[in-house]
Amino acid sequence: MHAPGHHRWVLDEPDIPFDLPVLYEDEAIIVVDKPHFLATMPRGMWYRQTALMRLRERYNDPRIVPAHRLDRPTAGVLVFVRDPAARGAYQLVFQNRRARKVYECLAPVRVPQQPHTGTVVRLAVPRPFPLERRSHIVKTRGVLCAQEIPGVVNAVTRIERAELDHTASARAGEPIARYVLHPQTGKTHQLRVHMNALGLPILGDDFYPRIEQRAYDDFSQPLELVARVLEFRDPLTGEPRRFVSRMPLGAAISRM
Repeated sequence: MHAPGHHRWVLDEPDIPFDLPVLYEDEAIIVVDKPHFLATMPRGMWYRQTALMRLRERYNDPRIVPAHRLDRPTAGVLVFVRDPAARGAYQLVFQNRRARKVYECLAPVRVPQQPHTGTVVRLAVPRPFPLERRSHIVKTRGVLCAQEIPGVVNAVTRIERAELDHTASARAGEPIARYVLHPQTGKTHQLRVHMNALGLPILGDDFYPRIEQRAYDDFSQPLELVARVLEFRDPLTGEPRRFVSRMPLGAAISRM
């Protein structure tokens, strides 16, 4: 039914000029360091230029599936399952929130503002950071941006501010720092929404605080957000697993 359009897009699909390094592999899983702009799996106009299809082609194995997902603009650690018998076990690790995730981003150095809904709790008063942001996030199908509305808390993020990034600060014309983000939940666009609600939008974000139209083949302004660390206990062996992304923050800024 959608085949003609689907194949037309595949033929017109631009090459995403970034590698997909493998951080680890065994008989059950493949762990990659996903670059910015590469979707986890086919969606919309993106088919071959996705992490899933690249891996299936590289390993000549159509059985490979993702254990979880990263948004297309977000880089970092991503796990795929190659053994069909192990799919459920690994996917449940993520569905049941048994994986610990640490993200890093670049954002302005400002006094966090009080959002219109939800709560902000300083964890080391009187210092502004670390803090915990709690809110109710909804994502409506067909609407690009997620929203925070009054309601029972379903999104929680602990946020730490780390060192200044002097190169990014010089380019942005204001102080820019690296922030370390610890999501306790996994709502769509949660980290981007929470940072923006604090008045600290992540550099390169084309959705928050406002939608910016960019060409689909413009890879010059990545979202400065990386899934840096992923930890979980292997559901097959019981071994502790820890993977760390090598994707840099501010690489596009440094090239400018």
